[in-house]
Amino acid sequence: MAEDTEQIIRKYALQNAVLYKGKANPKAVVGKVLAETPELRPRAKELMSLTQDIVDEINSMTPENRIKALGEIDASLLVKQKGERASRLPDLPGAESGKVVMRFAPGPSGPLHIGHSRVAILNDEYVKRYNGKFINRMEDTNPDKIDPEAYRMIPEDLEWLGVDVHETIIQSERFELYYQVTKELLELGKAYICYCQAEDWRSLKEKSRACPHRDLPIEEQLESYERILAGDYAEGEAVVVIKTDLRHPNPAIRDFIGLRIVDKPHPRTGDRYHAYPMMNLSVAVDDHTLGLTHVLRGKDHLNNTLRQEYIFNYLGWKMPWYHHYGFVSIPEAVLKTSVVREGINKGEFTGWDDVRLGTFRSLRRRGIQPEAIRAYWVDVGMKDVDIQFSWENLYAFNKEIVDPEANRYFFVWNPVKIRIEGVNDLTSRAPLHPDHPERGARITELHGDPIEILLTPEDHCLLVENGRIRLKDLCNLEYVDGKACYIGNDLSIVKEGARIVHWTTVDGPRCEVIEPDGIIKKGVSESLPDHEVGEVVQFERFGFCMIEQTTPIVKAVYSHR
Repeated sequence: MAEDTEQIIRKYALQNAVLYKGKANPKAVVGKVLAETPELRPRAKELMSLTQDIVDEINSMTPENRIKALGEIDASLLVKQKGERASRLPDLPGAESGKVVMRFAPGPSGPLHIGHSRVAILNDEYVKRYNGKFINRMEDTNPDKIDPEAYRMIPEDLEWLGVDVHETIIQSERFELYYQVTKELLELGKAYICYCQAEDWRSLKEKSRACPHRDLPIEEQLESYERILAGDYAEGEAVVVIKTDLRHPNPAIRDFIGLRIVDKPHPRTGDRYHAYPMMNLSVAVDDHTLGLTHVLRGKDHLNNTLRQEYIFNYLGWKMPWYHHYGFVSIPEAVLKTSVVREGINKGEFTGWDDVRLGTFRSLRRRGIQPEAIRAYWVDVGMKDVDIQFSWENLYAFNKEIVDPEANRYFFVWNPVKIRIEGVNDLTSRAPLHPDHPERGARITELHGDPIEILLTPEDHCLLVENGRIRLKDLCNLEYVDGKACYIGNDLSIVKEGARIVHWTTVDGPRCEVIEPDGIIKKGVSESLPDHEVGEVVQFERFGFCMIEQTTPIVKAVYSHR
């Protein structure tokens, strides 16, 4: 392609990367390029290939070099764009540029969902602000709740979300470290081996009483610990308990289990280990050894923070700064991975990207942009009050992003055929986007005696009951003696109260749109070019939809109004 075309691609790729923190989107860049140079549309595939190469190069640049390069090409593009929001997040206490280390700690029970996005995005925002380090820590110390595919899906989901991961840690690969720290706690007299029945041990805790094994000699504790590691005890026969304060006013803080025996193979390590660290032990060890400086977590972890503080203090470790934000309830979405997996196995869900789910894969399929999810959580911030997630607010953020890019088309559901009397030839010229005339128009020629078109049942009733309607970008109709009659193309009919409705030709492609509840709405749409596959379009008077297929029928997934 011409050198000036490459310069245009580079300009918009740099702008996109600057706006979205180093992650330029090739499709968004191509959309901008075609808007400026519509004559390149016939070469869209070639353009996408070249754009991908340039985007890869620009995404590898430092933020400073991207800004410098964009300023040299077109400094006006450095001005904040409509819809872009400055971060509202407060500064982190004690944070120094280049020294901030934060973590995202999912359990690999399945792919990520909207509930994971808050902590992932907030950590990523701060790491990027302070030029720090983002650790993705897979907390897989419970073999009962592991999906082997999650080790692949979670990094993919984070990449889609625009999160830059600098290091990935898998806890099941660090058991020897946890064992060593446990031994140190036993040697310090800050842990003990307990053989009590679980209910008996909990009952003693409730009464602020020590179990009979709590104060056995350290040598005896260490000997029993070696037997645990050797596999001499069965599941439930012994646990390692971390000592705290049995008189603590909160019973949940009094002595907690640090290590337990599990008689089940681990998907990654098999039967190599029998003693499994509990969350509070492994998290405390990792937060220290990985050099965490700041930790963001929900209020439901307040007790865990207090428990982990004992381990830090016993071993003389400096604690990271912890912030606990409020609980978020998420309505109208299935999130629990065990429920989803069972539903997939039973055929109740089509997969992890079923539109009824709250997974990133579902949201991506529905055309929700990762930048919208990021804008939502930055807007919410780190409030310590409990909130309910607002899908409508997320859709509003998403609309700001997709509306300028989404081309417009017509889709008529449950179509009703009508015949237009009084005219044999009509031509419709509808803009692909009302704000971007440079993109061109959808031109439709209709011929017939009479001309036949399709309307939705609601719009057909509107014609019959109101007497007059305007077919968008086509003509005006009047209902006379049971017939739809052509009455010209004067737009003043709208001022007189006629409603504008959309329509399609009778020979348009069949179209199926999957709605958020999984119901498929069927009808007829305009023909869509192949390059709309994987893009969000707006079906006028219906909503934004992600296009999955254009031939032989159009298949789409509903996003929102």
